[in-house]
Amino acid sequence: MIAANSQTQVAVTLASLAGVGGVLVVGRGSAARQVVRACRRHDMSAVFVTGFGAGGAGEERIAGAPVVPLGPKETPALWRNAFALAAAARSCGAGTLLFASRGSEPPLQLLSQAAREGWRVLRPLEGDKSGEFWEECALPAGTRPWEPQWRSCPACRLTSDVSQEGLARDWCPECGALYRLDSQERIDEVFDAGSFEEWDAGLAQPDPLAFPGYGQVLERNRSCSGREEAVRCGSARLYGLRVAVCVMESSFMMGSMGSVVGEKIARCVERATAQGLPVIIFCASGGARMQEGLASLMQMAKTAAALEAHGRAGLPYFSVLTDPTTGGVTASFAMLGDVIVAEPGALIGFAGRRVIQDTIKQTLPEGFQSAEFALEHGLIDAIVERPQLRGYLSQLVRLHMASVPGGQDYLARPLAGQPAPAGGQEQRPRVTVEKRASAALRVLGGMGSALRQVASLGGLLQPAGSSELERALRRRGIADAPGVRPAGSRAAAESGSAWESVQLARKVQRPTAGYYIGQVFDGFTELHGDRCGADDGAIVCGLAWLAGRPVTVIAQEKGANLQERIRRNFGCPQPEGYRKAMRMMEQAERFRRPVVCLVDTQGAFCGKEAEEHGMGAAIAQSMQLLASLTVPVVSVVIGEGGSGGALALAVGNRVAMQEHAVYSVLSPEGFASILWKDGSRAAEAAEVMRMGAAEVQRLGVVEDVLSEGDGPAHENPSQAAAELKAYLVRTLDELGELSGEELRAQRHARFRAF
Repeated sequence: MIAANSQTQVAVTLASLAGVGGVLVVGRGSAARQVVRACRRHDMSAVFVTGFGAGGAGEERIAGAPVVPLGPKETPALWRNAFALAAAARSCGAGTLLFASRGSEPPLQLLSQAAREGWRVLRPLEGDKSGEFWEECALPAGTRPWEPQWRSCPACRLTSDVSQEGLARDWCPECGALYRLDSQERIDEVFDAGSFEEWDAGLAQPDPLAFPGYGQVLERNRSCSGREEAVRCGSARLYGLRVAVCVMESSFMMGSMGSVVGEKIARCVERATAQGLPVIIFCASGGARMQEGLASLMQMAKTAAALEAHGRAGLPYFSVLTDPTTGGVTASFAMLGDVIVAEPGALIGFAGRRVIQDTIKQTLPEGFQSAEFALEHGLIDAIVERPQLRGYLSQLVRLHMASVPGGQDYLARPLAGQPAPAGGQEQRPRVTVEKRASAALRVLGGMGSALRQVASLGGLLQPAGSSELERALRRRGIADAPGVRPAGSRAAAESGSAWESVQLARKVQRPTAGYYIGQVFDGFTELHGDRCGADDGAIVCGLAWLAGRPVTVIAQEKGANLQERIRRNFGCPQPEGYRKAMRMMEQAERFRRPVVCLVDTQGAFCGKEAEEHGMGAAIAQSMQLLASLTVPVVSVVIGEGGSGGALALAVGNRVAMQEHAVYSVLSPEGFASILWKDGSRAAEAAEVMRMGAAEVQRLGVVEDVLSEGDGPAHENPSQAAAELKAYLVRTLDELGELSGEELRAQRHARFRAF
């Protein structure tokens, strides 16, 4: 809302408005009724009042005046929406708008429209309680009327003017939802200017069912959208790198997928495969096109087959889900991306909300089928704000193409003059709605937990509230607590003992994987979810650069403060976490990226849900998959290496430990309780188990013990990070000399020796 000009105005009497045409009273309740009655006293017959309802003027009356609906139902935003107010004035032929409520300011956009159309906009004169005296509202001095650019919001259904500099152009100022972009707007926003070259335009349109009126529907949509079909395909440049791109057009039959849409996408993918190009598809669709019946359904399989061949050729596909992505598109190419990202608040789902509620009468949660819901349930990799999408996609293209055959030649051929983004923080999007905070929260409703779930790893780098965290850990039980035995007890550690290492490995101030990811790697891009229904925060996965080399990073993360530890289950992974890790291992194999695993867990989570979801199978499959890879695998225990939960990420060509890390078959407390029936002998058990780094190295379980610097890692974290980075770079250089089969055979031989 922008206040009208507050300069002194000459009072306008209500009597002077009699006989000058229709009057629209803007307001509700007693204030509106008072103004209507005052108008009646002056024999003003053409008086209307704003209200709500589906019908037109005359179906309802307030104080004897016909109601002109602003919309089908009351929402506070409608009372200040310039488009709705202007439409109401036109519908009743009013030349004067009276804002009935004191302090109610007409929006600036309405004043501009009023100046263009010759309307008068009045508000009550300050100090007058009779309703007889008004002052005229005008644009501020020096402001000229402008041609509005109206844009309709798909979420709140309100239309706002986006023509003025400084006003929202990408998102609705009323509710915070993103406006939908047409295909040309999307191309202009994401790709290099003038670089789009369209492929396969003008394909013949079949009518397999001879559906009545289908031809007329197509012609009407072509006329309204300015496009020939619901997708545009071709090639474009992204920071100079050539990519194949498909952009769906939601303004054409709601982006529904018919034969031409499926054919164009399949041809685009096949051409990209032949030319060695990555594929990016912007999805926006209501699903399969009903007018084409089974012919439409077959496009789902056709596009899936084309993408399978593209992936088999070692080329990446990135899917961007925009609002809406539903039905047969969701059940085909939209959810087949090597990386799947979504715009904030996008509707994503297979069966529509109404279908679910009508067929099985199930109550659905707040935020159901939103992008945030999909992220929380592990179905997509990330939510990316629109301004960051161009850089984010560029980073993904570089990370995936850097290791594939011919990838270096591809990356070396950007157009002259196009800046190539470095693998750094510029390309690391913060998954947040901060710039739209209050408006977006109204849209997302109860999805605050999902937004917190996807917060950047930057939160892990903050100092831990150690005393609060230690108290919480003690409440969880002996196996989780750092230093559970007080100094002076018979469990007290001697300097250099295994129990001292246990205490240091558990110390709440010790750097976690999040810290090392930020210090060791460049341009880390976190990818979420197991694609099967969950995203386990105890395992963090993503892509990054290490000394110019693209790598896949898989890390067990405890969290560096109490809130993070609770959300990440104190670093104890669920089966879904290992399945997320396996998804990243498989992708690393396809795109020839080395795998770096940072191990830090007391052990896999033990609980009813973990057993129901197949914890044993998840750990076994993770070890088997690591053993099968033909890319280098390096694992480093940076804290606790607890049992099979740690080993699931430690089947590497090289396995190392930091000098104060520990690695064991189970916790010393558990060992003492099981074998000696006395958990207080944990320190003694630690020595017997030989779980300190030096002993583990002597056993041959790890090859290297990494220095943590001048003291334990929590005292000099930057030194510990530098040692870790140097080790990883050196080791990957050495392993890079081996062939894929040699790497696999070396890994098998390493563990066969035990």
